[in-house]
Amino acid sequence: MKFLFLLTCIGFFSVASAKAQASKKEGNWQTLFNGKDFSGWETYLDRPYAEGDQAIQTPPLGLNNDPRHVFSVVNLEGQPALRISGETFGGINTLADFENYHLRLEFKWGTQKYPPRLDHVRDSGLLYHSSGPHGTPMLWMESFEYQIQEGDCGDYWGVMDVLADIPARKNKQDHYVYQPGAQPVTFQDKTPVGRWCIKNPDSEKPSGQWNVVDLYCVGDTCVHVLNGKVNLVVTHARHVVNGRVVPLTRGKIQLQSEGSEVFYRAIQVQKMDHLPANLL
Repeated sequence: MKFLFLLTCIGFFSVASAKAQASKKEGNWQTLFNGKDFSGWETYLDRPYAEGDQAIQTPPLGLNNDPRHVFSVVNLEGQPALRISGETFGGINTLADFENYHLRLEFKWGTQKYPPRLDHVRDSGLLYHSSGPHGTPMLWMESFEYQIQEGDCGDYWGVMDVLADIPARKNKQDHYVYQPGAQPVTFQDKTPVGRWCIKNPDSEKPSGQWNVVDLYCVGDTCVHVLNGKVNLVVTHARHVVNGRVVPLTRGKIQLQSEGSEVFYRAIQVQKMDHLPANLL
């Protein structure tokens, strides 16, 4: 009887210890969006859309100048969300830099669209390891992009002078597609390969439903995951500094405004010292 009681106690404390460890692990998440305001973030907006000479003469709106409320906090389905109208191109980014982390957020598309993308698929983007100034020739800070665009979520784009190696093969349309086990290809703007690689597989939910984005970055490797499925792996993340190629493994997180209404929520991050084995 005493032996059974002892086994029961051991079992109870083992379960309790396991639950405590799990709770501790879950508690490592840091919330980046407080659901009330943009504390910890800043915005940058280009010039409002206009055609002809007016577009050339109008200056960018710049930092934290958002007269049309492109970025706002709304209540959606009983939860706070970051709304990006898309009316003016630009982005909202964290003030803090991040390195060796797991970022998780949810997004879903709204219904509004604005010129010049009225006839295009809805578009936004998650830019990571963002560094340097706003207002570059590509508008956004130098970074790597986890594409958020209807039908293309998880694609890779390089913003400015960045390089990345991705295992990929060309498809029938002569575009590179992520392929685990394939020979790594170096992606860089203004080269024959270019700066774009297509994700594989497509795991985006129908427009109007919430999608879960997970981004794992440890060292110079970054893994794109959408709704629980790995669809692209970036290795040897680096950039050009004063003519030299050096690793780029940390930076800010940007969310793009690109002509389409989109909602983000549950934006959180946790530190990591290694990638989960099942990802690779």
